[in-house]
Amino acid sequence: MKNDNSNIRTLFLTFLKIGVFTFGGGYAMIALLETEFCVRKNWLDKKEFLDMTAISESTPGPTAVNSATYIGYKIGGVLGAIAATVGVCIPSFFIIYIISLFFDKFLSLKVVYAGFRGIQVGVIYLILTAGLRMLKALDNTLLDKIIILGVFIMMILFTLFSVKFSSVFYIIISGAVGIAVYLIKTLRKRSTIK
Repeated sequence: MKNDNSNIRTLFLTFLKIGVFTFGGGYAMIALLETEFCVRKNWLDKKEFLDMTAISESTPGPTAVNSATYIGYKIGGVLGAIAATVGVCIPSFFIIYIISLFFDKFLSLKVVYAGFRGIQVGVIYLILTAGLRMLKALDNTLLDKIIILGVFIMMILFTLFSVKFSSVFYIIISGAVGIAVYLIKTLRKRSTIK
């Protein structure tokens, strides 16, 4: 895609819209990003989207900002990355700023409390939907099944036994397993060629 002003404007406005309507952080945003960029605009295919999600989650910083920067750079270069990142950050900045001005009064409103309870349910749905879509898009290999099953079992066991284990470690361990399997396959190929 060309790096022209209309693309930059489109990136900015798209991420501004996503930033306004995304409650629950980066995980909730993943479903909206997939719909917008894989289905509506066809700027990313499913594999690129999975790669973007993995990179956004495993690099420092909020997932939403990392995703915006990645997609913005892919579509519009450096200006696209800036436009997308600024677009996704502006709504949160203004919403938090306004809330901070009236924080005590804001929290005491029963309507606001009820609204946030409803939003929590919606956020769970968005995260679950994004996770299921990403699961379907994975290659159906034995390695993928083993990693998914291993992470699932670890999550359940750590939750049952109240063990604190950061989700970052799941990503690091899964990445290490993937690299180890790749290296083993590479070594085997080299040994069979000789």
